[in-house]
Amino acid sequence: MVKNRDICGVKMSRPAAKFLLFQLQFPNTLPLLEKSSYPGAPFWQFNGHLQTIVPGKFRRVDGVDYTRERIETPDHDFLDLDWLQQGSRRLVVLTHGLEGDSDRQYIRGSAKLFAQNGWDALAWNCRSCSGEMNRNFRMYHHGDTEDIHTVVQHALSTGRYDTLALVGFSMGGNITMKYLGVLGDKAPAEIRGAAVFSSPCDLAAGADVLDRWENKIYKKRFLQELSNKIRQKDAVFPGRLDMARLSEVRRWRDFDEWFSAPICGYRDAEDFYRQASAKNFIAGIRRPTLLASAQNDPILTPECFPVETAREHPFFHLEITREGGHCGFQMPRRDEFTWSERRALEFLHLTL
Repeated sequence: MVKNRDICGVKMSRPAAKFLLFQLQFPNTLPLLEKSSYPGAPFWQFNGHLQTIVPGKFRRVDGVDYTRERIETPDHDFLDLDWLQQGSRRLVVLTHGLEGDSDRQYIRGSAKLFAQNGWDALAWNCRSCSGEMNRNFRMYHHGDTEDIHTVVQHALSTGRYDTLALVGFSMGGNITMKYLGVLGDKAPAEIRGAAVFSSPCDLAAGADVLDRWENKIYKKRFLQELSNKIRQKDAVFPGRLDMARLSEVRRWRDFDEWFSAPICGYRDAEDFYRQASAKNFIAGIRRPTLLASAQNDPILTPECFPVETAREHPFFHLEITREGGHCGFQMPRRDEFTWSERRALEFLHLTL
């Protein structure tokens, strides 16, 4: 139940009142931040590719011992949830990127940092990403808000939490922003804010940039992993997909047209891009939300930096860093955590 508060004679909902006070207390957090707090990458990570690949491949976060829970979805599938619990009343829900999982270092780092600062952490795995293929024909995708809603409702149903925060990376950031945008004022009152990083919130532009020759390494990896999952789906659901098309994929849009769209319930690639892109739903967000992305991110385009929206939206904050790559953001000096993990904690603490 959202209670109303009276501020200067004006009645408003509790989340709206808290956010007004938040902005009055912290005026430097106005929606479009003029300057980022990211100090830059280590000097030897001299471009966006190194700043993306090195943290993803070589970083290790130790001391994260999850407890796994499997829950059923409304459509009789399952989701695997990995918990770090210490009896806190505050919970951060972490959403990974495309072909990621709860063991990605940016997820483990976030879970560890929040736990060290008095939070419980819930790192959930999208369908087919937990090490076991999901049951149904459908798979996860950038616009899948049903599953994150199932996770949030499950967490709240335990009765252990009165404060929730959402953190997402890359695809997980797109899911998080669309989820909050779709719900708007109907978002659970316990959700106090969100912080997302390196999010491809315009999927049509993101598909095109993956076809650039300099991004071949990312495209090849994603296509190989997703194609393997498509073959597994075809073995269980023969005839549902035109598998002859798999060898004909040249552009990323080909894969989305012939496989992503039909398996996720969309008419075609354009329908998928339109309905799944968070950029089309940000206007509906009614919780303080930070989107931080790097200018040198190799797989984001200008369309993924909604500057004009941030200028006018009281709940949507955009922080653009010069460096950081894609979900990289390592610090110039040795630090166990990345800037993005520390920034998420900092921003969300301000919303409480």
